[in-house]
Amino acid sequence: MFDLSVLASRLIVSCQAYPGEPLRDPRTMAQMAQAAVIGGAAAVRIQGISDLEQTRAAVDVPMIGLWKDGKDGVFITPTLEHALACVAAGSDVVAIDGTRRPRPDGRSLAETISALHEQTGALVMADCGSALDAKAAAEAGADLIGTTLAGYTGERPKTDGPDLDLIAEIAALDLGRPLIAEGRIHSPAQARACLDAGAFAVVVGTAITHPTTITGWFADALA
Repeated sequence: MFDLSVLASRLIVSCQAYPGEPLRDPRTMAQMAQAAVIGGAAAVRIQGISDLEQTRAAVDVPMIGLWKDGKDGVFITPTLEHALACVAAGSDVVAIDGTRRPRPDGRSLAETISALHEQTGALVMADCGSALDAKAAAEAGADLIGTTLAGYTGERPKTDGPDLDLIAEIAALDLGRPLIAEGRIHSPAQARACLDAGAFAVVVGTAITHPTTITGWFADALA
């Protein structure tokens, strides 16, 4: 376990590529993570067991691991077995769906977090979609609260940029857990705004590590 203070007001970079894309290769994601660390990332967020293993061997910073399985409902590290595999692959923190929706294995969020803590000692980041999710996740024992699923669960509209209102709302609850802003943060100014709204740290993925999307922004602007 590492000291969470190393993440205070810092940048976490999410290195992920989608199936079928040219960069969808574990070694490439590990290299992306190395580049992010050289640039100043305090931690990285990595998806998939092979990617986690490759990245763990490549960087020394804390690694938030997850395993996406499926496309709808609860698919971010959906079961305890997925979470245990992420820890075995080198994750310091496991990101799991932190919503109040039913989980595929029938366990509650609290049961999943408790078992993960007892069996591995790893920290848990709850990816939430609302303030109610955040409150429930904190009560369930999550070590960090993320806004990752804001706009994707039907409880809140999908904002063009980060959901700053949600960040401020969760921060005001004073849950006693670091609040990690994540989702649609597309510029340094937006990242700064997340901290100003009450976030403890900020995760940026697409705007740093997904060249297909970034190219599309420029191409659309010129069209």
